Amino acid sequence: MKKKTQEVEFDPQALVERVKAFAAHAKSRKPMPNVRITQVAVPPKLKPLPAADIKRIRTHLGVSQATFAALLNVPRNTAISWENGVRKPSGAALKLLSLVRQKPEILAAAG
Repeated sequence: MKKKTQEVEFDPQALVERVKAFAAHAKSRKPMPNVRITQVAVPPKLKPLPAADIKRIRTHLGVSQATFAALLNVPRNTAISWENGVRKPSGAALKLLSLVRQKPEILAAAG
């Protein structure tokens, strides 16, 4: 099946008008019709947690190292190495530990 093509004459003035309209919408911060613009505030990068803080989180929860590791879904050796300062959590693990420190009940909600 052949696609129908249509020749359209290039109208530089029409292009300029469209760009101006887009710029006006951008300045007014009003969404353009049929265009979704989402703004997300990205929190600052987390600072590494000291080993003592990780142990404090676990003891505050009142769980063993093995249970703590299972709650965080990490290997037991990983959680132990965090507490001993051999390794440092990063990425998602660091974010999760920060959340657990602020709201320990979050682990129960994660089910």
